[in-house]
Amino acid sequence: MTARLTAISGALKGTTFALTQDEVSIGRDVSNSVSINDPSISRRHCIIRKNGSSNGFHVVDLKSYNGTFVNGLPVADRALTHCDQIALGDLRFIFLTHDDTVPGDDGDLITGSTIRLEREQAFYLRPEDAVPNLSVDSRAVGERNALLKISTTINSIRKSHELQQRLLELTLDVVPAERGAILLADEDCEGFVSCRGWDRLSGADDSIRVSRTISRQVLREVVAILSNDVVENENGGSPSLVAARVSSLLCVPLVAFDKPLGVIYLDTSSRVAQFDEAHLQLLTAIAGIAAIAFENARQFALLETENRRLQQEVKLEHQMVGESQSMSEVYETISKVATSPSTVLILGESGTGKELAARAIHLNSERAGKPFIAINCATLTESLLESELFGHERGAFTSAIAQKRGKLELADGGTIFLDEIAELSPVVQAKLLRVLQTREFERVGGTRPIKVDVRTIAATNRDLEAATKTGKFREDLYYRLNVVSIPMPPLRERREDIPLLAAYFLADSSKKCKRRVTGISEEALRLMCAYDWPGNVRQLENAIERAVVMGTTELIEPGDLPKTIFESKVTDRQSQKSFREATTEAQRELITNTLQQTGGNYTEAAKLLSIHPNNLHRIVRRLKLRENES
Repeated sequence: MTARLTAISGALKGTTFALTQDEVSIGRDVSNSVSINDPSISRRHCIIRKNGSSNGFHVVDLKSYNGTFVNGLPVADRALTHCDQIALGDLRFIFLTHDDTVPGDDGDLITGSTIRLEREQAFYLRPEDAVPNLSVDSRAVGERNALLKISTTINSIRKSHELQQRLLELTLDVVPAERGAILLADEDCEGFVSCRGWDRLSGADDSIRVSRTISRQVLREVVAILSNDVVENENGGSPSLVAARVSSLLCVPLVAFDKPLGVIYLDTSSRVAQFDEAHLQLLTAIAGIAAIAFENARQFALLETENRRLQQEVKLEHQMVGESQSMSEVYETISKVATSPSTVLILGESGTGKELAARAIHLNSERAGKPFIAINCATLTESLLESELFGHERGAFTSAIAQKRGKLELADGGTIFLDEIAELSPVVQAKLLRVLQTREFERVGGTRPIKVDVRTIAATNRDLEAATKTGKFREDLYYRLNVVSIPMPPLRERREDIPLLAAYFLADSSKKCKRRVTGISEEALRLMCAYDWPGNVRQLENAIERAVVMGTTELIEPGDLPKTIFESKVTDRQSQKSFREATTEAQRELITNTLQQTGGNYTEAAKLLSIHPNNLHRIVRRLKLRENES
């Protein structure tokens, strides 16, 4: 089926946009493929782009003020998968690529004597009127009791498939049908996405075949149909119905809030127990009650899906944001080391996200369900750190009035993260080395060895190798810790990630400070991208929060930024231009040489350059290299 975006919140909630073009632009400007008059999005906000001849799609942010988010993370260019959630300002969409199929046949609509019942003619759906032409006999009383039973039963069911099955059971108790099915429609009411069948003799049976033509007519025209001459019209009837010797059928629409949701279909091959108009009226009433229950079940399913996504997003604050080459290398290394039990040493300046990397390793490992315990070795004295790390026995020292379990013991089965490992004293270094070698330790003041199964991840902003040469750090401990090392790049070396990080922190700070800020002005963003950020990501986060607090407009302006950033200027624009020219020339030379090496094969060249073939094609077009190809 055609890929599509369905709005699940905001002013367009419930609206679906089919992605039938190779490139669909979204924004406030009327020139966009999808023009949305909403102040929370930019004039040209993003593009949903098809990947060449494949069926995949990418979302590309067009430097929007408040960013484009996929599953809670800001993105510049990201591949989309089925059920990804895309947020643009106050709007949220779900990206869908496929639906389930519905069994059926392509036969023609049956002919002959057919009763059509419009909704306004269904007297059970007009509680404000007296019920016409219905004597208060035993059948009428039974039908009303059946409606009451169905209403009280199905309104307590929250799962759609369970609701379909139970409704069919209850319906076949009061209507003399042999088979039944409930077909639910897609968002556009152009077809059916699910079918649940029921056979009076065998029970649940989703292989029951129904007339697709009749079902589609009922859905399209929102009209109930009764026919009692299916077999007599074999020449014009549906082949599947004729083959099943169906002699009588009912099909009524499920309508909630004036929107068709699907149909209820019943049939029988009995020549004795045929349907009449009273059955049609009753089934229409059942559908009227059930439609609201189905709509509630659909909304409940959406809420469950949203809740699962929100629970997953709780972890996003512990995940790294960035799409630069250096961060891609970090992600790749984490994915490799996470599944192994090896000790990891994370290197990098303060504020680069070393603890986030450690948490990512833990969350992607087999220990994810066990504790993650972090301890900063630079914030405690030697005695306190030893007690925190290993615990102590009662009476081990003056203030030890009770036994205390240490962080290593609490992390048993999980991961312990030792930040600022270079600050450990020689005594604690020796004890930690023993833990790494033997997997056991003793509490302070204790004599009994305690066994632990803990993975150790350490981090430092110092040169440990140099510290080993000066004797400030044990060489044997260094080699024990440095099984796998992950260098975290400083923010000045991945400036292309600054807009994504700024958008992420802006959304978080706006919510935390309860002040609506829709984006960052171009001048403010330029200043942030030019600044060196000695405090790295942590400094950027603090700068954005300050700007949200101090700002007075819906955009972050240069004056809202800290003074050190606002007053920073790019002094030598010529050198900046020269740098851009040098970068472009280097790209041109690298790509040209690689294409020559692969004989013009773009796929192989992209592999050598570690980029996607689509990105390579775009770079070639931007650099106008095609005209130079031989």
